[in-house]
Amino acid sequence: QVQLAESGGGLVQAGGSLRLSCAASGRTFSGYAVGWYRQALGKEREFVASISSSGNTGYADSVKGRFTVSKDNAKNTVSLQMNSLKPEDTAIYVCTSHNAWGQGTQVTVSS
Repeated sequence: QVQLAESGGGLVQAGGSLRLSCAASGRTFSGYAVGWYRQALGKEREFVASISSSGNTGYADSVKGRFTVSKDNAKNTVSLQMNSLKPEDTAIYVCTSHNAWGQGTQVTVSS
């Protein structure tokens, strides 16, 4: 059974950057897609970005051009580089793969 753990969240000013990581234990990311989602307070969970088993990436329109998802098979991690952050990016960010979800990491962007 795979367990996912996110890290890298924090408080940043608008325009700043953060890099989130999703680490898997029990299974490898190799050959599997990984997705990032976020949920802001009082809102539904929404798709942010994904990377397929072959490395193809997809992004929500709201983050396209600012966020980059990548996979490091050697470290068995998937990263989400977030640049030009906006207050509306404030949310709990969660990764998913292997039909499992992590606990999430809080990202807060101050104006």
